Amino acid sequence: MKTSAAVLLTLVFASVIALGTLSPPGDGDPLPIGDKPLHMIAFAVLVLPLGWVRPRWFIPLGLVALAYGGLIEVLQPYVGRYGEWPDLLADGVGVVLGLIPGQLRRRRG
Repeated sequence: MKTSAAVLLTLVFASVIALGTLSPPGDGDPLPIGDKPLHMIAFAVLVLPLGWVRPRWFIPLGLVALAYGGLIEVLQPYVGRYGEWPDLLADGVGVVLGLIPGQLRRRRG
């Protein structure tokens, strides 16, 4: 995978995360997975493409992703949701999990 494709995937994932977290809450069926695991999965997927092709970027990528999660938590009260510290913690766990494959690849290569 090229860096440009990884950047595009990351931007798509960031957009999906923004849409899902910054839209007013719906009255639909609850998701079959809890809120915190969903945060972890979303943020792992967010950093995975760039973390894979540019594993040396793990610190800046991780910090930017965590800042993105923090920004979402700050903005959520403006769309009828609640910003929560535990959500940001779950985002951070997801970021770490999403960066691990690239680090393992880097150490092998």
